[in-house]
Amino acid sequence: MVLDIQGRDTVTAGTEKPVRSIGIIYHRLNYLTIGSVIAATKNYVDKVYVILENYDDRVVRISSSLGAEIVDPMKHGYASAYKRIISESNADVFVALYGDGSHDPESIPELFEHLNSGYDIAISSSSGERYSMVNETILYLNNKKPRSKNNGFVAFSSKSLDKIDLGVLNFEQGNIIDKLSILSINSGLKVKTIHTDDQIFGLFNLYKIGVVVPAYNEELLIEETINSIPEYVDKIYLIDDCSTDRMPEIVAKMTDPRLVKIRHEVNKGVGAAIINGYKRALEDEMDMVAVMAGDNQMDPEQLPRLLIPIIEGRADYTKGNRLISKDFRKGMSKWRSFGNFILTMLTKIASGYWSVTDPQNGYTVISKQALEALDIDAVYTYYGYCNDILVKLNAFGMRTLDIPMPSRYGREKSKIKYSRYIRKVSPMLFKGFLWRLKTKYILLDFNPLVLFYAASMIMVPFGLLFCMCILAEKILHNYVSPNFPLLAVFITLIGLQFLMFAMLFDMQADRSINRF
Repeated sequence: MVLDIQGRDTVTAGTEKPVRSIGIIYHRLNYLTIGSVIAATKNYVDKVYVILENYDDRVVRISSSLGAEIVDPMKHGYASAYKRIISESNADVFVALYGDGSHDPESIPELFEHLNSGYDIAISSSSGERYSMVNETILYLNNKKPRSKNNGFVAFSSKSLDKIDLGVLNFEQGNIIDKLSILSINSGLKVKTIHTDDQIFGLFNLYKIGVVVPAYNEELLIEETINSIPEYVDKIYLIDDCSTDRMPEIVAKMTDPRLVKIRHEVNKGVGAAIINGYKRALEDEMDMVAVMAGDNQMDPEQLPRLLIPIIEGRADYTKGNRLISKDFRKGMSKWRSFGNFILTMLTKIASGYWSVTDPQNGYTVISKQALEALDIDAVYTYYGYCNDILVKLNAFGMRTLDIPMPSRYGREKSKIKYSRYIRKVSPMLFKGFLWRLKTKYILLDFNPLVLFYAASMIMVPFGLLFCMCILAEKILHNYVSPNFPLLAVFITLIGLQFLMFAMLFDMQADRSINRF
């Protein structure tokens, strides 16, 4: 739905002349709420457009009776629908919101005020954006009230559209807020983000949330890390992995009642520390468990963005992704970025999560269901634990979701040496890859892609070795049958083709897991 605001005092406060504004109401169109959303929105706008997600006569009748114009994007796509509205309206300002009542039209003036102040785009925090009617119902049934109205939507000026290509946005997937945020940052636009995390703290109080904090020799940062963990977290599992600095002394003086202190008498590795934290969280029956390292590199303000998809049932495991944007990688060296890229490709193949990037990002949240499905004691205890967990989650059909977020580097430097790390983790990934194929596609179910993978793992090495032998014989001027080179190339190409087929079927299986 698009709203057109013109000459309204509540919207144009602080401006010298009235502006023409358009509001776009789309997605989650509910006939029980759409009328109220349109009526409330028209208090601030001149015209309303409703972009249908699915054709519903009830939505069409109610919207039309209230003077809204209906746009059906089914024929040409959502991007074309937006372009049509924007080109036809010739407006100065646009606002996009959902039609199920999860976005409060009364917040439109606040968004527009930021545009009037010189910003190109005003975007609410993603966590607030996902505070939907379902969550409102949960709060009502539990006799709890949200702390404030939700205003999770976006307003943008027409000038900003000159630098944003709407054609690259996949509106069918729904979350325009996150995608506009990324595009805006990459385009150098002036963006105002309205933080609304406090609006959903009431929702978080309905769940038992734990945070595992693995730490080794973090005397400078551990107290700062623990103090920054939000109040809605129920338990903090601080795992001291046999620190030799002043950290044990500092931890002993901490009095946070949520703190569960665990110390390893022998250094076991970050993976082992997290495993022990997970075990205690399961004993305490935590509904969701996050991992936030003791070096204070994981921004607590991003935690709601990792929790919400699990609460809404869209994921079983969420993780940060710093590689989505150059701006998000700020502070990450080129060598570190390259190492992350190599590990990303290896992990995609090993885990079967082809849409997951930045697997080394340890800022994660896992659901109780997913945690119970894992054989926790079998998780890799070195830094590659995060890659190994992905492999195991995929084998048991758990949904994993990347959450784009900027990197955060402070006084602490990464302890990972990528040249050594890749050499050490690669064999683990290969073993995990074979285990996943056996478990997921043979023991739990059967999929012919296993045969393609097996054939490719035999034919490609054999074909390449055959080619090398032929080349060696040629160099030594020994006789080689003219049929051998053709046979070697044929075997290699067929093996590569089998490998491509196997990967394609694996990608399709991944999409079926993460479809929500």
